[in-house]
Amino acid sequence: MTDVLHSTVPSRAGLPTGVRLAIAEIAGAPGTWCPTLAPTGDRVAYVSDRSGLPRLEVATLDQQTPPAVLSGPAEEVVSVAWSPDGAWLAYLVSPGGSICAQLWAVRPDGSDRHLVAGEDPRATVFAGGWTAAPGHYVCSIASGEGPDADVVLVDVVSGARRTLASGGFLSVTAVAADERTVLARRGPRGHRHVVLVDVATGVQRRVLPLGAPGGQASEDGRFAPDGAAVYLRAGLPGVPGVPRSDRTGLVRVPLGEGRVPGPGEVLISRPDADLDAYAVRADGTVLCVWNADGVTELEVRDLTGELRSAVPLPQPVMPGWSLSADGSTLLAELTGPGCPRSLWPVPLDGPAPQAPRPAVPLPSIPRPPDPHLLVTPQRLRYPAADGTELDGWLYTPREATGPNRTVVSFHGGPEGQERPDFSPVAQSLVAAGLTVFAPNVRGSGGHGRAFMAADDLGSREESFADVVATVDHLVAAGIAEPGRLGAHGWSYGGYLALVALTRWPDLFAAGATLAGMSDLRTFFAGTEPWMAAASVTEYGDPVADRELLAALSPMTALDRLTSPVLLAHGDRDTNVPVLESVQAHQELTALGAPAELLLLRGEGHTVVGRDNQLHLAERVAEWFDRWL
Repeated sequence: MTDVLHSTVPSRAGLPTGVRLAIAEIAGAPGTWCPTLAPTGDRVAYVSDRSGLPRLEVATLDQQTPPAVLSGPAEEVVSVAWSPDGAWLAYLVSPGGSICAQLWAVRPDGSDRHLVAGEDPRATVFAGGWTAAPGHYVCSIASGEGPDADVVLVDVVSGARRTLASGGFLSVTAVAADERTVLARRGPRGHRHVVLVDVATGVQRRVLPLGAPGGQASEDGRFAPDGAAVYLRAGLPGVPGVPRSDRTGLVRVPLGEGRVPGPGEVLISRPDADLDAYAVRADGTVLCVWNADGVTELEVRDLTGELRSAVPLPQPVMPGWSLSADGSTLLAELTGPGCPRSLWPVPLDGPAPQAPRPAVPLPSIPRPPDPHLLVTPQRLRYPAADGTELDGWLYTPREATGPNRTVVSFHGGPEGQERPDFSPVAQSLVAAGLTVFAPNVRGSGGHGRAFMAADDLGSREESFADVVATVDHLVAAGIAEPGRLGAHGWSYGGYLALVALTRWPDLFAAGATLAGMSDLRTFFAGTEPWMAAASVTEYGDPVADRELLAALSPMTALDRLTSPVLLAHGDRDTNVPVLESVQAHQELTALGAPAELLLLRGEGHTVVGRDNQLHLAERVAEWFDRWL
């Protein structure tokens, strides 16, 4: 269900029936994600929203039996992991759209489903993984009473719990086979690093010293199979003379007596791509998942960094994957402009892999939208005012032959990145005849560590100028029609859209935001404590930098906004609290500005319910079609 509160805009005529039907097919397309293979390799568990809500399903890989739903009918499932012995599935649930997730467990046949952790509605469980001991799952739990999160070991059979590590916000990445040592990521945004925790003493050691290559930022720490070393992804120094070569690569750190970390060694890196994920296989090779200009590249390398093979993928972006027990096959979660998230088997060894054909999918792959309704975006590069190279993805309606009504759509994060994946909102806007440009302004990920940090704290003011440079380029290139541009965004992107509407009132003719911050001061006061603590290095300290936060907040300049704006928000959002949109709407209404508020019932920070997804996509398309 949806709720529309008080509006200060005139009644609308609505979109043509054909456009509404196209948007319904695009925005209503189901997907499947977060695959986890059974140890036997014959079944897969995953999350699917084919029923209208993300649920846990299990299917066979031979496609001989239909998928089985194992989660409860009202459970909004976030992720799932199959235990190494095959006896259990652990999965996270977002109760009623809340970010305060719960941990559940269920047998693969659907029996013995029960709550494991997160019964306190203030607590948030963060996914971890199964340990070597049968029935033992390790996760991180934030109590909600402060900024910290502890590493907790739970026995899914007995329900017993044991805190393995505490002291700071610890996001567990691995536990040693004897459960005496933990690897966890800690630190605020932009400064996260992996620590090794001795369970008996509670002592935490940085795996990489601050001054070592990769010491500034590291994550995804894992123990080597023999326990003698730690692998991790780490931000590496750039190559002199090569812009944006400060990339993420693979580092190995030996463990000495008492499991004390030794000097790290960079094993694998590329100056043109970030290592998004990796797996060290039993044969000593490494599966490397690279982000190269937004496109996933899959490689097999040895531990000297030498390339063994490049593995082609049938879609350009791989957000998730699961490796078979013998390491020979990957079950990939793939997506592209014409393909919602879906599951594809990808052989890694032997003859060149053959991409599965959509006509013979796994049972977990729902039917994609009609390809004639979709367009393939083109990557566009252009300069910022100071000469910094920016880029983004341009979605152009097939019938557009010249300058067109254009919506600039900003991603969240701000460390997020626009990639050529399936974008229901962008494709819905194109179906309504609008051009869409999704930029990666400074602060975005996938372009090196320095670029991602270029909007931190006081530098955020300078980053706003990238919005103007983006519009200037679109107009000068003959893509956008002057005076008929819209600003759109989700989360941080919604905030950036509001910033643009207030700082440059004549730049955009209309705006639409989803779950955007309107006032950084009230955001810090209302978000989850652990989220507030993590965001200080991004935006500023809510006490010491209060004046800076006020100056950066659209709420303090709403009297300058003249364009009509649609403010949409999930009414269960505690990441960016719903107050952020409500208070902006109230202020705009008091000022007599054209504004509308759309509250989506039962939704959190991300809109996942099918009915709400459809309604939101249609309303956003209708809004820009009317005002542009």
